[in-house]
Amino acid sequence: MVLVVALPGAPAGRALADQLLTPAPSGTAGPPVSGAPAEPAGQQAPVAQRGRLAWPLTPRPKVTRYFEPPATVYGPGHRGVDLEAAVGQQVLAADVGVVVFSGDVGGHGVVAVDHDGGLRTTYLPLTPSVAAGDQVYRGQPLGTVTAGHPGCPSAACLHWGARRGEEYIDPLALTGTPSRVRLKPWDGTG
Repeated sequence: MVLVVALPGAPAGRALADQLLTPAPSGTAGPPVSGAPAEPAGQQAPVAQRGRLAWPLTPRPKVTRYFEPPATVYGPGHRGVDLEAAVGQQVLAADVGVVVFSGDVGGHGVVAVDHDGGLRTTYLPLTPSVAAGDQVYRGQPLGTVTAGHPGCPSAACLHWGARRGEEYIDPLALTGTPSRVRLKPWDGTG
């Protein structure tokens, strides 16, 4: 996923955005990345993963409620996404990491996993099958979904959260599927 921000007074930003967002012709690798080694003639570059995180449920679930960032640290919002699930469905680790919490919070099972780069993912409600201190791998079962997530329009929903440090972030953006995209008006003047 490429995020390009055009700043006022930076006309090259638009050209760069066009270059990065224009698909390469079939059979080519696209624009070269500075510092990246060139592919030998006749070989294709490996396909990159769509996003840093994998979905915690399979098959890919329906999103029943999207991420709504709080305006302030303690303000209202929805600090994650709710994913439609079935009671007893396996919950999978979104990436390699270490379980930092596995237990009960307010009557619901919760698992929290720390990943490289200060990223933490959380999963609830579930019956955990891992313990704090366990090393987990991408796609490894963490537990099974239980019923009881407030506001879930289905039999069960998994609330999946992510944060970097103390800032809550949209976990879907880390899968390559952001919750919402909002474009601000740009009049082309700089």
